[in-house]
Amino acid sequence: MSSRKELPFADPEVVGMSATRLQRIQPAMQRYVDEGLIPGAVTMVARHGKIVHFEACGYKEVARQDPMQTDTIFRVASMTKPIVSLALMMLYEEGRFQLNDPLAKFLPAFSRMEVMTDNGKGGWTTAPAKRQINIRHLLTHTAGFASEHLEDFAGCSNKSYKEIVQPWDRSGQIGDFVDRMAQAPLLFEPGEKWHYSRATCVVGRLVEVISGQNLRDFLQERIFDPLGMEDTHFFLPTEKLPRFAASYKPGENNKIVLDDPDSKDSFFLNQESEFYVGSGGLVSTAADYFRFAEMLRRGGSTESERIASRKTIELMTQNHIGNRYVWLSGAGYGFGLGFGVMLDQGTAHKIISNGSYSWGGMYCTYWWNDPVEQLFGMMLTQVRPYDHLNIRADMEVLATQAIDD
Repeated sequence: MSSRKELPFADPEVVGMSATRLQRIQPAMQRYVDEGLIPGAVTMVARHGKIVHFEACGYKEVARQDPMQTDTIFRVASMTKPIVSLALMMLYEEGRFQLNDPLAKFLPAFSRMEVMTDNGKGGWTTAPAKRQINIRHLLTHTAGFASEHLEDFAGCSNKSYKEIVQPWDRSGQIGDFVDRMAQAPLLFEPGEKWHYSRATCVVGRLVEVISGQNLRDFLQERIFDPLGMEDTHFFLPTEKLPRFAASYKPGENNKIVLDDPDSKDSFFLNQESEFYVGSGGLVSTAADYFRFAEMLRRGGSTESERIASRKTIELMTQNHIGNRYVWLSGAGYGFGLGFGVMLDQGTAHKIISNGSYSWGGMYCTYWWNDPVEQLFGMMLTQVRPYDHLNIRADMEVLATQAIDD
């Protein structure tokens, strides 16, 4: 089991950080707990690969006053996407595909896509797509896929994305879900815009088709075991349930109320399922995800083993979408192959450096690597939705302002 002593700790001053300034993190997180906006949080900061802050506050389950611990297991949701994106790029390194290869080369169901088109009468119709979805489109969220939000399909007659795609058949395979995605019309021509979606489910399915392994086994063998990510799973083993956090949602005045329990009733405890959701199915700990992010910071390697090429990590963490607007992150951001990428600090009004790459999850989890400062930061809690909270941006500031060299 992952523990503090197995992680690389250092005194803050040794790596150019201020211990005094790092002490600002805990009370800032505690204020969110005291105001009833989050149940609790785990925060971590590392520089040059050495952890200088790793603390927990609040509760993993509020009604029982069950304290949050640094080894608490969280639904990391879309923080799954960078891991699954790397898995596919590991197959790229083996010469299995090129980024401009059409998706239909591997998944024929996507060979004849339809695109939503204005019918000129205040409604919508569909027309054949003018170009094929390619693998790069999947990794950059420019394929044109819709999402769960009905507003994506405002006015489009009788078939919504939810009706065609969204039903989750947890007794089935992720390939069934991906096949349904191929039946839904695209919002726009592939490559035209950036739009967040379940595209990484298709990425995960590509990993399965190209490698011949299911996604869980591929990740376990090629990423989790080599990195020592012992607490990262698609479905949590029952014996680890006591470390699993409950999830909450905002209620009246945004005070949290229980949403998904820390019990066997949670979807994430469905041990019989093989429904491996590449876009957001993993649970993990701060220590485990640090190991993944640290491997990226080191250019794809650990002290003893290379997971991916340094050149592949460089490629993945570059902006691949030109000036297309990443509406989820806002102005000043681009998008790489599985990561959001900071392009312009001044435009984004952010303290992290240009070239920083990151992503978060829908339960209000977040991490980033700042290559300029060699700084890693993470904040994990369990609240959805979290649009009313500044906690992720606060953590960026609290970690970065502690740099002292």
